[in-house]
Amino acid sequence: MIYTLCIILFLLGLYGVLVKRNIIKIIISLAMMNNAVNLFLILLAYRSNGVAPILDPGMDPSILLETSVDPLPQALVLTSVVIGLGVTALMVALAIRLYHAYGTFDITKIRKLKG
Repeated sequence: MIYTLCIILFLLGLYGVLVKRNIIKIIISLAMMNNAVNLFLILLAYRSNGVAPILDPGMDPSILLETSVDPLPQALVLTSVVIGLGVTALMVALAIRLYHAYGTFDITKIRKLKG
């Protein structure tokens, strides 16, 4: 059920990217898609009553394999959040520049780039 909600969030973002003509709405839709993928990766690594994968001296390693949480998706999502923030900041900066150049956020009204 939770995976379905991630797919729905991603599809809503994809709909916004493909259908909307306002640059700000497209940026928000791309951020929604990014968050949907991050949430999906975190949910894949989730384990109920999971513990950190740290082996103490004298601890049986087989118990740790059964109850530990995989830290790799968490690290990937942390990296993805930082990259997504940078990409979003770049898109907002470009949108501001386009607004100053053309006076609109509507991509259908922007016919050609001035150079």
